[in-house]
Amino acid sequence: MANAFIDELRWRGMLQDIMPGTEEQLNKEITAAYIGFDPTADSLHIGSLVPILLLVHLQKAGHKPYALIGGATGMVGDPSGKSEERNMLSEEVLAKNMAGVKAQLEKYLDFDPTKTNAAVMVNNFDWFKNISFLDFIRDAGKHITVNYMMAKDSVKKRLESENGMSFTEFTYQLVQGYDFYWLYKNKNCKLQMGGSDQWGNIVTGTELIRRKEGGQAFAFTCPLIKKADGTKFGKSEQGNIWLDTAKTSPFQFYQFWLNASDIDAESWIKIFTFLTRDTIQSLVDQHNQNPAERLLQKTLAKELTVFVHGFEEYEKAIETTDKLFASQNASAESLSEDDLNNMEGIVKTNFAKEKLAEGIDVVSFLAETAIFPSKGEARKTVQGGGVSINRKKVEGPDYKLNTNLLLHEKYLLVQKGKKNYYLISVV
Repeated sequence: MANAFIDELRWRGMLQDIMPGTEEQLNKEITAAYIGFDPTADSLHIGSLVPILLLVHLQKAGHKPYALIGGATGMVGDPSGKSEERNMLSEEVLAKNMAGVKAQLEKYLDFDPTKTNAAVMVNNFDWFKNISFLDFIRDAGKHITVNYMMAKDSVKKRLESENGMSFTEFTYQLVQGYDFYWLYKNKNCKLQMGGSDQWGNIVTGTELIRRKEGGQAFAFTCPLIKKADGTKFGKSEQGNIWLDTAKTSPFQFYQFWLNASDIDAESWIKIFTFLTRDTIQSLVDQHNQNPAERLLQKTLAKELTVFVHGFEEYEKAIETTDKLFASQNASAESLSEDDLNNMEGIVKTNFAKEKLAEGIDVVSFLAETAIFPSKGEARKTVQGGGVSINRKKVEGPDYKLNTNLLLHEKYLLVQKGKKNYYLISVV
């Protein structure tokens, strides 16, 4: 029997592994399902959007989503997909991180307790804090063999690596498996979802439920998002693309999606938006007729920016984009002081006026304003034609800056590469 929720994920490219019986379980009854979120920072980033969207799709289909914050497991570290052990976090840092993650999840899921399928947030520290080590190895450890745990790919790879694997990390799959067991027993949670790198850990949970409770639990995973050019998804020159506006501005967030390649935009628009299959097919057809218009990228960027930051922030991102990019042929002098001051999301910094009054070479200026981490890198990019000041390309490293260049007697607009803008206030 077909399941609308699973079928939806399948055509969107959001389904990889699925345990037999999962679709039948979803057809049978409202099913509680969970995904774990690591509180390794006080904000989620766009890599977390896929698990968030899985929970949103689940809730839209009438099922009950649980978001598990790993307050206990965050102290340990998951080896899945990692080449080395992760730093452990203090309780204070974890508490701050969990509060940030919780606030973000509340934007996307419906936690209204009057609804039968209201979303619920749980913290695994709440059940692990009262379990002693001896209790755990007696009640959970005896049900899973070392042979079973060592057969997992994530364990094999780490054992064969130069650094090996600590006992702490080795036990992680058992700890995560216990989460599933606890939720099954206490919340009637029968399904766990996650990224494909989590399959081994998730299956350990279903095995623990079977052996300890004689119960049946289910699982499926989604593929890990990759970029067509092989570079890591979710990273920009500035690092992670965060969901928190203090870490990644809505303008930078919008630009990330806008700069997707055609191949990536075609797959991402299915995964990251709620647009229908017919709408997406129509957009793909229109895009292919005139790729230069970048219709797919613009739609993707709009849908995601509105979903994460709201329509008002999307409009501000568009406004900044138009001022910076759409009027490239216009001189920097045509930008008013308000235009410059109100640009959202470009990096703003100060520079001493007396240094500019004396005249400074462009390489020193770029290093001192931290636009480049070193003079060597600044010189190399300038020589390659990758730096513009006030929309005029800097011809070489001997170029000198002085106060005559100032816009409105105060500003310099610096462009590094195609996408990175800096507004320097000279004071």
